[in-house]
Amino acid sequence: MKSFNVDDFLVKQPVSLRDTPTVVETEMTKKEMMGALKLLGKTLATMQNTMYAHNRYGVLICLQGMDTSGKDSLIREVFSKFNPRGMVVHSFKKPSKKELQHDFLWRHYRVLPERGKYAVFNRSHYENVLVTRVNPKLLLSENLPKIESVNDIHEGFWNQRFKQIINFEEHIVQNGFIVFKFFLHLSKDEQRIRLLRRLEKNDKMWKFDLSDLSERKRWDDYMDAYEDVINKTSMPHAPWFVIPADDKTFARYMVAKILCETMAQYTDITKPKPNDAILENLEVYKEKLSE
Repeated sequence: MKSFNVDDFLVKQPVSLRDTPTVVETEMTKKEMMGALKLLGKTLATMQNTMYAHNRYGVLICLQGMDTSGKDSLIREVFSKFNPRGMVVHSFKKPSKKELQHDFLWRHYRVLPERGKYAVFNRSHYENVLVTRVNPKLLLSENLPKIESVNDIHEGFWNQRFKQIINFEEHIVQNGFIVFKFFLHLSKDEQRIRLLRRLEKNDKMWKFDLSDLSERKRWDDYMDAYEDVINKTSMPHAPWFVIPADDKTFARYMVAKILCETMAQYTDITKPKPNDAILENLEVYKEKLSE
């Protein structure tokens, strides 16, 4: 495969993650991809500055993937050229007591980006149909009506939650937000290599957690959950992209490429023109500043 298009990774019809590669062949070298990523990063930063000035759109980027899939480093490398004032990153961990007193979308809704800004959700509202689906006991802490035990959680509950997420995304899109959802598709063997690397390198050991091992045992359950989520919630207004993630450089490059090519389609995003009063008195203002 010599070149890649956005549609190569866009989920338009049901996918089988077990049949979807976690690595692809490319004639681009790692050095070439890193160079291309650098250029894409500069282009994205320029686009973001224009969007900030335009102040009518916001961008939400959701990153999902198994532990070690490269979410943190992707954020660092893809958005390294961004002006900090135009971007925020939120990492969603276990809900707090306060968050559990609200509906599951509340903590995500309250940190949506302002117009003109990008927000990256490092893990996102989809954790509420992934982690909780694999570990349904966690749902009991939400104190939901008529759910007293895991036996009260049925397939209809999950379908209802999918619908709520779809409605949430549709609502924000209708109000000027552009939504990207990336699943970093990592192989189980590559995860093993990366976890071992954490244990072998002192500067990475702090990232290792015993839960990494217990969650790894549920790999197949997570793949089933991710597959169901992606197939049921990839919509034209908020599509999923399945990105091969065994090669971190490729994953970063492809995410940046998808963002650039998609944002370029919003031709109405332009810097505002100066008002007539400024244009009419431009030379006067320049002269005053020269005094």
